[in-house]
Amino acid sequence: MINVSTAVPNDNLIVERQSSILVKGRQRKNQLKCDAESIAGCVSQRACVYCGARVVLNPVTDAIHLVHGPIGCASYTWDIRGSLSSGSELYRNSFSTDLKENDVIFGGEKKLARAIDELVEKYKAELVFVYSTCVVGVIGDDLEAVCKAAAQKHGIQVIPVQSSGFIGNKSAGYRAACDALLRLIEPPGGPRPLNNGRLVKSVNYLGDFNLAGEAWIIKDYLKRIGVEVNVVFTGDSNYRDLKKAPEASLNIMQCAGSMAYLARRMEVLYGIPSMRISFLGLEDTAASLRRIAAFFDDPEMMRRAEELIEQETAAVRPEIERYREKLSGKKAAIYVGGGFKAISLIKQFREIGIDVVMVGTQTGREEEYQTLHDISDDGTVILDDANPSELERFMIEQGAHLLVGGVKERPLAYKLGVAFIDHNHDRKHPLSGYVGAVNFAREVYSTVCSPVWKYARDVGGGLYAAGNKALPER
Repeated sequence: MINVSTAVPNDNLIVERQSSILVKGRQRKNQLKCDAESIAGCVSQRACVYCGARVVLNPVTDAIHLVHGPIGCASYTWDIRGSLSSGSELYRNSFSTDLKENDVIFGGEKKLARAIDELVEKYKAELVFVYSTCVVGVIGDDLEAVCKAAAQKHGIQVIPVQSSGFIGNKSAGYRAACDALLRLIEPPGGPRPLNNGRLVKSVNYLGDFNLAGEAWIIKDYLKRIGVEVNVVFTGDSNYRDLKKAPEASLNIMQCAGSMAYLARRMEVLYGIPSMRISFLGLEDTAASLRRIAAFFDDPEMMRRAEELIEQETAAVRPEIERYREKLSGKKAAIYVGGGFKAISLIKQFREIGIDVVMVGTQTGREEEYQTLHDISDDGTVILDDANPSELERFMIEQGAHLLVGGVKERPLAYKLGVAFIDHNHDRKHPLSGYVGAVNFAREVYSTVCSPVWKYARDVGGGLYAAGNKALPER
């Protein structure tokens, strides 16, 4: 067991959480416990199983997304995403069976069947996703049977998403979504590796949800070097494009946390290899383009990749350097969903002169935390599945000027009088690629160097002004 008094900056922690927190330079990297259930009695920043599934599947643009449960589950995720579509806007609707007390007592299967009938009649969709919720897990409705009957009745695909809350955490929701996608893309006769019909120099782009059009930006880069994007999982995707997924030559993964399981299964079922890439920041964007070109072993593709990297870097480097001069020496804290994103963010912050003093994730795996440990500076706090109290405490102790996170972390930052960067799914500006690197630097500058923090300090609000630590100078 780690001695908290020497391992972390403050010893007032829930005892069971000790093994999920370390400081680089004080413990070995393999001492961090991760990829485990949240501690009972500790309200973590993790989302639920249903939310994890909805994150992955919601961007399928022409599907009916039907939530079988109370209305609150559907309203929680209704149209809060920045995912853009080049076609259907049906995914912008969030439908619910709106289970009531009588449905909980007597069952909701008939209500679900009627809801599917009404929606298919009105919207003529070829695909319906039906999400289970916690209540459905309690009352035991047979989603599989209802969806199978509806599919036969209407001659379309009606796919149950087993996302009730008692099967795990957000990671379990990712897997439930991937299982649903595997059912969707399975060809007639069952999955099998393609001996012919494989699209040469084509990729499936996994783990990009086209937030603010990011998938379109990366598609353009890949087209310029000679690579075709077969289908994106799941940004700006549709039923017919997803069915073509087994034809690709390579799967590339931006969000490995949500898509690693799908990539592994597609390699087994269809013989499609995969690689992790990241288009966050200048360094990772260039490295990813080179790795993709190297996979296809095409000298012309590699030449075009180098040409693109040189042109795009030259175009944005002066602006990045201007922000770097203004931001050099500031300190950032990171708390995001997946470990691979956290790794890219550390590199991206270094590109603009900012030191990362705290980093954590909701669903990071052991190998990702080992990488985070290796690339972090001594003294960096590394933590898995944090709770609000820990985030606040370590941000104060480490003197962070900025927190990058999701929707649940925003109030924590503002409560402390600390700048905040939104890396969640409801943002409206792209952060991928070279244009995203500039947007990221600009957003960091505008929030860290905002004059509002002077007034927060004058008013005396937030924990910094409450005697814990002086608010860092901007």
